[in-house]
Amino acid sequence: MKLHVVPARSGARWVRDGMRTFARQPLIMGGLFFMFVIAISLPTIVPVLGFVFALGLVPTATVGFMVGASEVEAGRLPKPLVLFTALRQGPVQTRRMVTLGAIYAAAVMAVMGLSFLIDGGEFASLYMGHSSMTPAMAADPRFRLAMWMTLALYVPISVAFWFAPPLVHWHAVTPVKSLFFSIVAVWRNLRAFMVYGMLWTAFSALGSAVLLVVMAISGSSALASVSFVVFGLVLAAMFFSSLWFTFRDCFPADDTPAE
Repeated sequence: MKLHVVPARSGARWVRDGMRTFARQPLIMGGLFFMFVIAISLPTIVPVLGFVFALGLVPTATVGFMVGASEVEAGRLPKPLVLFTALRQGPVQTRRMVTLGAIYAAAVMAVMGLSFLIDGGEFASLYMGHSSMTPAMAADPRFRLAMWMTLALYVPISVAFWFAPPLVHWHAVTPVKSLFFSIVAVWRNLRAFMVYGMLWTAFSALGSAVLLVVMAISGSSALASVSFVVFGLVLAAMFFSSLWFTFRDCFPADDTPAE
């Protein structure tokens, strides 16, 4: 395993490759992302513990989607069960992935706990899907503080877990080391990731602006709602498709991704 430092323009290529991968197999990648969402959302039916379990599945499901993207890139069609590839690589690898998921769940829940201390749990309830956004919430300074604090603290968590799951899966790195290597890799390639993040933000803002114009012209709130949902799902599927390319370029390997 060797870390490569890539130029800033790689960030644009990652975005482009993610979009191209989705465009090559939109139904398959869209269906895989829908399964990803279902796998993460279904456990949340059970209060609190279900949400923790769902968080623990995020690293596993992310690796599965990356494997799916790598399959499409190679000209193959990923099967639905590819989403759980990381749990089918033997007991040692499974244990490592479960451990990584537990660390991720603990980190996010710790942040949620801090937000609870600020606003009494309003933002945490919204984040876990137990409540909806209201004007009163938006006007509450404690809610806004909890929201911005959560977003700020989630950034280092995201950095630590960006490459951790694929490092555990493809390079058999232990969970704690994978977190450290992920932080180093993102930092060493910060310019590329800044371009990457800015482009995804720009595409999201541009697409939302176009949909708002369409809504204003059509005057149909139903059409607008459906359009925003579809746009959000497609953009998210493209984004998750691009994760494979960030890993492939920063940690290139001759090995074929695990089936």
